[in-house]
Amino acid sequence: MLALFGLFLLIFKIAFFNESLMDIAKISVSIFWLYVIPGCAIMFHWHEKIGFIERAVAGTLIAAGLTGILSYYFGLAGINIKFHAVILPLIIILASLGIFLKNNKGSA
Repeated sequence: MLALFGLFLLIFKIAFFNESLMDIAKISVSIFWLYVIPGCAIMFHWHEKIGFIERAVAGTLIAAGLTGILSYYFGLAGINIKFHAVILPLIIILASLGIFLKNNKGSA
């Protein structure tokens, strides 16, 4: 995961060469927190069947869609948008962890 973050940081530095490294690091951490980490958590159920890169890419796409949908409904429920960047990844990660543990407890 750390190597993927380093690669992501390098690609962003190349793409946005005029920006400072600190700004690029903030953007990279934000994207990782919002999409990549929850995506990897969602796809962890298939860690034995699918490779890490495939799980990271598919999970990031799923997490981006799920974050958008949940953010819409949280907005309808009256939750201020400034809390979405903290609440949504935590909810997705904890729900994925709970489902993973529940499925593995039954098979053990």
